[in-house]
Amino acid sequence: MTQSLDVLTSLVAAGGVVVLSGAGLSTESGIPDYRGPSGVARRHTPMTFQAFTRDPLARRRYWARSHLGWRLIAGAAPNAGHRAVAGLQDAGLVDAVITQNVDGLHGAAGSPSVIELHGRLDEVTCLDCGNLTSREELDRRLREANPDFVAQVAAVNPDGDVDLPDEQVAAFRPVDCGICGTGMLKPDVVFFGETVPAQRVARCFAAVEAARSLVVLGSSLTVMSGRRFVIRAAKRGIPVAIVNQGPTRGDGHATVRVDAPLGALLPQLAARVAGGAVAAAPAGV
Repeated sequence: MTQSLDVLTSLVAAGGVVVLSGAGLSTESGIPDYRGPSGVARRHTPMTFQAFTRDPLARRRYWARSHLGWRLIAGAAPNAGHRAVAGLQDAGLVDAVITQNVDGLHGAAGSPSVIELHGRLDEVTCLDCGNLTSREELDRRLREANPDFVAQVAAVNPDGDVDLPDEQVAAFRPVDCGICGTGMLKPDVVFFGETVPAQRVARCFAAVEAARSLVVLGSSLTVMSGRRFVIRAAKRGIPVAIVNQGPTRGDGHATVRVDAPLGALLPQLAARVAGGAVAAAPAGV
């Protein structure tokens, strides 16, 4: 691993880095990933856009479970990996962060220029009138509509969803848009089966094509939504570094591959290229 870390260090030290992050970066903040060591993919099927919009029962089930899971996401704090990335941006070595995560932890760590590919879980949109509100406001309205809703959470998933028995779901009452009164509310995230907005994708491609290197952090690159940027970088001759626990579907395009916990490796990397102050940045910066 020492040799791989040396190559990674050289790439980052040269600057012009674009980071592509995935769920593996947030596991040390208490948010599980889908396919890594804490992965839940084998037991959990994420909500699809088609089911959410077409099936009222599926929508009720989603909001009942997400109402509970949101509390974990809202209470999560950036970990040492997020802070190291923010420090590298502050040092002028990382130009942009593209994240597949919806937890907002890059921004909470102090990272500017974050492109949130799949949206943010802390915002809610009306599919009818387009109004955007905060998740805190929706949480207040759902609590008022369900004063007696009590449920035991068995496990929380990366998208803020939880496992919940059907009989507990049946007691939950969703709410409609507070502005137009009848609109269907949806978290402002990209569900499976939904298309990432074209303008957002274009921003990501532009950032990658302008980069000196692309560094992937904590993503298995299983879905094309993120893997396409690795493919584009490789086609343009831009070096790709992948740091992830376990293999990824982008390994064939990687210039260097490091298998290590991000919370330990990223502060070490930051200390190498930008000084110990970066690695030791306090939580919540």
